[in-house]
Amino acid sequence: MNMQSARISIAATLLTAALLSIPACGKRVSADTDDVTITTRVKTALLNAPDVDGLGIDVSTNQRVVTLSGRVASTAARDRAIDIARDTAGVVEVRSTLEVGAGG
Repeated sequence: MNMQSARISIAATLLTAALLSIPACGKRVSADTDDVTITTRVKTALLNAPDVDGLGIDVSTNQRVVTLSGRVASTAARDRAIDIARDTAGVVEVRSTLEVGAGG
């Protein structure tokens, strides 16, 4: 009986540890998914904006902070791209290294 009680105790401990680790994993996956979703939403909005050449803009997201890089034709297009990113659900900050001018 002693050995069986020890096995049950070990099994219960392992099960508890496994169950406690699930929420932590879920939060990390959720954060990564949120970043991917935000990137997709921003890129889609940029591609659909007639006044922005979304093909020339790279979008990356880390912890809900969006970074825009690449080249646009005008300062108006740059400013519009930044506004689009800011207005996207879930974005907490927008950083831009967009360059204005003809492609290179």
